[in-house]
Amino acid sequence: MTGTFYLIPVALGDTVWQGYLPLVTRDIACSLGHFVVENAKTARAELKRIEHPTPLRDINIETLPEKPTSADIDRLLAPLLAGHDLGLMSEAGCPGVADPGALLVRRAHELDLKVRPLVGPSSLLLALMASGLEGQRFAFHGYLPAREPERSRRIVELERESARLAQTQLFIETPYRNVVLFDALLTTCHPRTRLCVASEISLPAENVHTRTIADWRKAEQPMLDKRPSVFLLLA
Repeated sequence: MTGTFYLIPVALGDTVWQGYLPLVTRDIACSLGHFVVENAKTARAELKRIEHPTPLRDINIETLPEKPTSADIDRLLAPLLAGHDLGLMSEAGCPGVADPGALLVRRAHELDLKVRPLVGPSSLLLALMASGLEGQRFAFHGYLPAREPERSRRIVELERESARLAQTQLFIETPYRNVVLFDALLTTCHPRTRLCVASEISLPAENVHTRTIADWRKAEQPMLDKRPSVFLLLA
C-alpha cells in the first residue's frame, strides 16, 4: 500500500486558520507526520497556526531544493512509497500553483501515486473572483521583467494579447516593487484598459479595486509598498 499525497493550501498571511481553511482540510493536515515544504520556517508557523497536535520537533519536514534533481524528488516522495501519507505545502496559497511543488506532483503521477488537492486560499483565484474582469478566459504570467524597458514592453504585449483574446491577464510582483509596476501600468496602458489591484487577499487589510487606467490616473494612488498584491488587466 502506498500513501496519499495531499496538497495543502497555506495562509496568505498571519491570520487564524478558521478564516481561510475548511475544517476537513485542517483535520487532514493535522493527521500528517510527513511534509515537503517550500520554506521550513513558514511551514512550521503554519503547522503551529492550525494547531497541529504533534510537537514540531517530531514532525518530518523536508524542504524542496530551489533546483531539485530527479534524485531529490524521488527522495522526497519516498514516504509515500513506504506507505505514509505526505503533505505538500507552499510558502503561501496553493501548492503547485505558481509554486515549484508542481514538480513533485508531476512525479507522483508518473509513479501512479494518489494525489489529493485540498480546499484553501488561492490569491490568484480570489483576486479574479473579486475583480469583475473576464473569468472565462484568463492567464497567469508570474513576474514581469524587473527592469525597463523590458517591463513596459511586456505590459504592451500582455495588453495586446488581452484585447485579441478578450482574456484577463494576471501577474504579480515582489511587494517592494509593486509601486514601480503600478506606475509602469498607468504610463503604458491604454486609458480604457481595466486594471484591478488586489492586495492582502483574505487578510484584515484586504483591498481590491478595479478601475480603467484613465480613472486610476485621476484617483489617489493605492498603498502598495510591501503589500502582497495581484494585478489583473483586461483590455
